[in-house]
Amino acid sequence: MNFLTNMVSFIDRFSEWSGRAIAWLVLALVLLVCYDVAMRYLWQSGSIALQELEWHLFALIFLLGAAYTLKHDEHVRVDLLYSSRRFSDKHRAMVNLSGSVLLLIPFCILIIYASWPFAATAYAINEVSSDPGGLPYRFLIKAAIPLGFTLLLIQGISEIGRNIITLKQHKESKE
Repeated sequence: MNFLTNMVSFIDRFSEWSGRAIAWLVLALVLLVCYDVAMRYLWQSGSIALQELEWHLFALIFLLGAAYTLKHDEHVRVDLLYSSRRFSDKHRAMVNLSGSVLLLIPFCILIIYASWPFAATAYAINEVSSDPGGLPYRFLIKAAIPLGFTLLLIQGISEIGRNIITLKQHKESKE
């Protein structure tokens, strides 16, 4: 059980660190959007590359921040039964464990498996934006898909460990 506790703690610290690092992209995105809007509306000068960079930053925030969001239990969920006052910590842990094992982990593996060739092909052909004046190195943003879901998978493993610890503690308290 000590190994599981240490693993959960290590993964949580990593997700916390990566989430805080990714949060700086929000500031970069806000500044970029303000600059882009000012250039377009005040000086009638726009840039396709800046607009694509805005989309890419948003994608990075969403993809790479998902593990941090899961760690803080801030993701969207349908709480029909889960938030019921009748659900104890044990029942919540069972719901979370079931959801992680049956849905989260397989979904992450599927997306990683399906997106890896997508990113590898973009790298192999040195894919660039199809828009004139767009960004080069399209493979970088495509590589964020398997990377983001790998981070989410790792945090999902931490969530499984945390729920196993909760169930074990509940069992021990009954004995």
